[in-house]
Amino acid sequence: MLSRPKPGESEADLLHFQNQFLAARASPAVKIVKKADKRKGEEGSTDAERHPLQDHKDVVMLDDFPDVLPALTPAPPKKSKIKSTSVHFEDEDPEERLERHDQHITAVFSKIIERDTSAVAVTMPVPTGVPFPRTFHRSEIKSEVKVGSGRKSIFAQKMAARRAAEKAATAPSTAEFMQITPAAPDAQDPEGSAGEAPLPSIRDGKAGDFLTSQRPCLITGEGLGSQMSEQEAQAIHRENLEKLQSMSEEEILQEQKRLLAQLDSSLVAFLKSRRGGNEGQKKEFKMEQNVSEEFVESLPVSQHDVGSSLPMQVSGLEESLRKEENMKVEITDDDLPVKPKKEWIHMDNVEFEKLEWMKDLPSPRQKKTKKGMQARFSLKGELIPADADLPTHLGLHHHGEEAERAGYSLQELFHLSRSQVIQQRTLALQVLGRIVQKAKAGEFASSLKGSVLRLLLDAGFLFLLRFSLDDAVDNVMAASVGALRALLVSLDDEKYLDWTFSWYQGMAAFPFVPNNEEEEEDEEEELNGTEKSQDKKLKDENKPDPDVARYDVVKGLLRTRIQHRLRYILEVVRPVPTVVLDILHILTHIARHSSEACSQLLDCPRLVETVVREFLPTHWDPQVAEPGCLLTSLHGVACATAMKFIRVLASGGRNATARLLNKFEMKSRLSRFIAEDPLDLPLPREEAVRLSTEAFRLWAVAAGYGQACDLYSNTSEDGEQIPPPPVAWNQVSGLQPFIETGLKKILQEISQTETWQTLQPLTTAYMIYLGVYYSACSQQPSVNPVDYLEELERLTSEVLQPLLSQPAIHSMWDLLRPCSALCNPLSCSPAPESVLSIASLSCAGGKPPLSLVGSKSPFPFLTALLFLISSITHIHKGLSSKYTSVLGIRGLKDYLHQSCQNGLPSVTSSSAWILRHEYHLQYFVLTLAWRMAGTCPDYAQHASLHHCVAMALLSRLLPGSEHLAHEVLLDLAFNPEFLPEGKAGGPEAADFSDILHLGTSAKLAQPGSAAAFFPKATRGALLRESYQNLPFIRSCYLSHFVHLQPTLTRSKASYQGRNYLIQSMLLPEVKGPILPSDWPFFPLISLYNRVTNAETRGAVLNSLPLDLVNTVTWNLQWVLLLETWRAKTLQSIPTAAKLARLMCVFLTGGDLFLEAPIHNYTAALLSVYCQPKALDSLNLDAPLPGLASFHDLYISLLEQFEGVSFGDPLFGVFVLLPLQKRFSVHLRLAVFGEHTSILRALGVPLQQFPVPLERYTSPPEDNLNLLRLYFRTLVTGALRHTWCPVLYVVAVAHVNSFIFSQDSTMQETDAARKSMLRKTWLLVDETLKKHLLYYRLLNPESPLGFDLYEQLPPIRLKYLQTVTQKEDKENAPALVS
Repeated sequence: MLSRPKPGESEADLLHFQNQFLAARASPAVKIVKKADKRKGEEGSTDAERHPLQDHKDVVMLDDFPDVLPALTPAPPKKSKIKSTSVHFEDEDPEERLERHDQHITAVFSKIIERDTSAVAVTMPVPTGVPFPRTFHRSEIKSEVKVGSGRKSIFAQKMAARRAAEKAATAPSTAEFMQITPAAPDAQDPEGSAGEAPLPSIRDGKAGDFLTSQRPCLITGEGLGSQMSEQEAQAIHRENLEKLQSMSEEEILQEQKRLLAQLDSSLVAFLKSRRGGNEGQKKEFKMEQNVSEEFVESLPVSQHDVGSSLPMQVSGLEESLRKEENMKVEITDDDLPVKPKKEWIHMDNVEFEKLEWMKDLPSPRQKKTKKGMQARFSLKGELIPADADLPTHLGLHHHGEEAERAGYSLQELFHLSRSQVIQQRTLALQVLGRIVQKAKAGEFASSLKGSVLRLLLDAGFLFLLRFSLDDAVDNVMAASVGALRALLVSLDDEKYLDWTFSWYQGMAAFPFVPNNEEEEEDEEEELNGTEKSQDKKLKDENKPDPDVARYDVVKGLLRTRIQHRLRYILEVVRPVPTVVLDILHILTHIARHSSEACSQLLDCPRLVETVVREFLPTHWDPQVAEPGCLLTSLHGVACATAMKFIRVLASGGRNATARLLNKFEMKSRLSRFIAEDPLDLPLPREEAVRLSTEAFRLWAVAAGYGQACDLYSNTSEDGEQIPPPPVAWNQVSGLQPFIETGLKKILQEISQTETWQTLQPLTTAYMIYLGVYYSACSQQPSVNPVDYLEELERLTSEVLQPLLSQPAIHSMWDLLRPCSALCNPLSCSPAPESVLSIASLSCAGGKPPLSLVGSKSPFPFLTALLFLISSITHIHKGLSSKYTSVLGIRGLKDYLHQSCQNGLPSVTSSSAWILRHEYHLQYFVLTLAWRMAGTCPDYAQHASLHHCVAMALLSRLLPGSEHLAHEVLLDLAFNPEFLPEGKAGGPEAADFSDILHLGTSAKLAQPGSAAAFFPKATRGALLRESYQNLPFIRSCYLSHFVHLQPTLTRSKASYQGRNYLIQSMLLPEVKGPILPSDWPFFPLISLYNRVTNAETRGAVLNSLPLDLVNTVTWNLQWVLLLETWRAKTLQSIPTAAKLARLMCVFLTGGDLFLEAPIHNYTAALLSVYCQPKALDSLNLDAPLPGLASFHDLYISLLEQFEGVSFGDPLFGVFVLLPLQKRFSVHLRLAVFGEHTSILRALGVPLQQFPVPLERYTSPPEDNLNLLRLYFRTLVTGALRHTWCPVLYVVAVAHVNSFIFSQDSTMQETDAARKSMLRKTWLLVDETLKKHLLYYRLLNPESPLGFDLYEQLPPIRLKYLQTVTQKEDKENAPALVS
């Protein structure tokens, strides 16, 4: 008796026991009993037990259909176990039984017809020469079943082969082909040819099949349609065999090549499939192969040699193919990591297809294709090169696509993040978070095409993280928090915002609101600010979350109530410190979004309470400060990141700060962390310093609103408190000596580079404090003015003047240009992976040292220095001359000059916060210049440069700086001191330039007026008058910017330190500069909009300003001054936009343009815009800023010209300007098609027209409709030289060029020009006929505007005669002199 296997025995022992059991031939202890299938009835039910009716002829049985109707339920009906034992009577009519039981079948089978099998040949068994059929053994499966047929069972493979053989046998095309083509039987041989596409029979080593088989393989005879079809097929088969046996091997191969060349490729493919799919005959081929020698011996003697040579040839091919297959098997076998052994059960037949996954992966190769390959990432989020060959034990090959390449694609990671396995979800989210972090750092910018972040967000990555955040598993939750932090938060952005907090006005920051929101509709423009915000809020509430998140990720997350989930994680889950810090960073980023986001965070139940209670306690375990202490939980320990979150939350508004200080007890926390030295806090030193710094910053924010000032009173030596204000002057006056002493000591180290870089932030804060201190000191009634004026003089002489003379300061001025964002726009350009829906400062990876916020930037210190100087000179006017040297510093002048040369910088979230600090420095330079303009006689040399800077700054200042813009408009922009050209002969120089035609070849003669005669003023006289009217011009513009008054009030409160008026430390949302780039045209545009909006409502506006003429005149005077003396200021405005705005003069106030001053200044500006350079830059087809459609504006201009022009030549020039040939043809079609009545009034003389006519006539017109309109207006008399000389010349030139054009063109165009030529020849108006036929070229000096041929050139004459069918050359028309 064999013993049972015991523990510790190996597989070899089990195999040994198996061999012993088989050798003993003992009966097994377990008997396998096959249970009957319930669906097929009892096991003993065989065909013999079936009812006789089922074998009766012509009876249709539908046993597979149920006897009852199927139940209308989702579950399948149960099948009867006694189906086969149903009682049937012998004499029962089957049709009646079918009608009675299976009535529902009639809906499917209406009529069943038996197939006609009379013509089907009955195939008799083929004699084999052996007494019994050869038995089939499983060991022959390998040779019989085709290798590579797929992963199918043995039965499925044999059934598929049988079906393929039956299908090929019934193919009629083969039989017909074999009958029609005599050489078709030879097509069996090419199956094994060595040609370019050999047929599979020879390749499979079965070429002897057509010699040994007793029946044809391709021919069935079914198509013959007779009883003798099989015999005919056999006869054809024997004929084929005889012909093949009579041919040599070379002849067979030659015939094979010939057939392959003649036959269609699809037919050859069919024969291959027919031969290869005939698996049903393989068994017979095996049996016939054993008796092939007998078959060959039965051949005639003459054919014996041939018959014996072909099987040898075939057998040789079989052997070679078998060797090839064995070689393949051996190679595949060697590749397997586990070698199969014969002793293994059921491993005698190795299925290599099923073991392919165990082979080693092929080495990855980079495809040489223009298309990019799929990006794959490692588990660290790094991009793996396409040809990187990494070992498989790293776990980077567990994917189906591109199995040989290491790493995972984004799609695979997305799929893995929704896995049911916790570890897989966690790993996928961690890898995605690392990919996002590296993408934001720009590591993939040079390697990948497109943006990874944009692709992830479009694929739904944000909501994937949001769903994962709701996971109950801590690891998945932590991974999703980390990935969300990587997506939203940039730690480098936060570092630079903290770095600029101590700069001038650095406490205020722009909200992190994306500036790509959908544009408001036209009708919404009429709403006021409150209605706009309410309507916008209502629209956002009606949008689904994905649509909101598409343009604003933070707003989309708030819609999903993410703050409640983060509160739950902090309060209930209490994760590890890393997750806590990530959550605090996310909350900080959300708080930076907007004041509304801060309100939602404050309103979230227990969120702020949890942060204050758990992460800002007043006391905690002191062991956390011990060296080497590893925190397992951050709960109950003071955290600087939590203090920063509270500080950013307080920046959202004064109400939020009041709630934090009072409701959430942050006032006591401030006292706790401010009063104690950071080194005494039981925290690591670095964390303690950060916590104390953030506490002071929070206090500064609160004090910016005038709150928490009592903390200073409580901590100061003088406890006396006088409300209001909560802080008395005598409490802060004692700080000035201490700070001034510290400033002097620090400035002594300015020459030490390393020390200075460390002390520079503190020096900046000292100077800002002193500037604010002296500004407030001058307003204190208790302070003696003489005392603080003496202090200012002492500070100037002892500190500031020696400082300005040091070489280190001069090197700082030289660094302004390299570090400037205006001079180096790329330094503040968006990051490659920045997305519009997530606001970012693009500081990932850090800023270079030579940048505005870099470590070597001079901007913070120099801005603070200029602020201090500005405060001193504002209080003590006599000290202005002491600082004259500042404006003459070469580094400063170079920087200012270069900043004016560049155009308007692009305003994005990554550039606005940097540009704001640079504008502060420029403003203080201009303030210092303004104070010196009237006191220093040598200042005039800098006036033009500073005025250019002031004009450029007006077009660049961002929201929140309305106070600065107002000051520049008030003191600098219209100040005659900054326009020295008005005093130094500027008007005379303009007149002299016009006389000499310097720099222009345009006609300087101004168009006349349709009004009563008035003297034309020269450009110099107009400039002189404009210069004298600068005070009126300033008042005009200030009155038109009154709509900025609310924002101006808020901005002034911030810059002047009126804490009780400051509502929020968040600046207004940035969508562009405060003033548009075309602000010099603003009064004119404002008047036009008022008129247009009134006409849109169907009303007539009669309430135009009483001084309408003066307003428009002052506007035109200011534009003329800028165009003449400050042309670079307006170079950012396209010439087309300038002309469009000048057109508003004619569209506002009826006959306003006929007023003498308006007409003169408009004509002067027109002559400026008609200079060659301006005309070359004129482009009316491009989109114009502030204008929806120039075509619509031009149509309005045409209608206005028809109504009120009075034929004014100046108005006519504006109508004619857009009709130049290079502009849209629709403008010319509008004049010659719909508004032909204006042709009678467009009487602009050729001598007064400032645009060369070549711009209208070249190149020739090719629009057939317009040419027909030209010809029609000329022939009908609507266009005459006396009425509209300019367009008359244009129309004649184009028609002449068209009718004499002989270029090959479309038939319609050719017919049109010949017809037009015939009509011209038959014209009654001889003058027009001469002009059209004899036009030669333009001539501005000619009264007509063009010259005429005295006699037509021979080519034109011949063409004219051909078209008009005139043969007599003598009768050709000639011009009579």
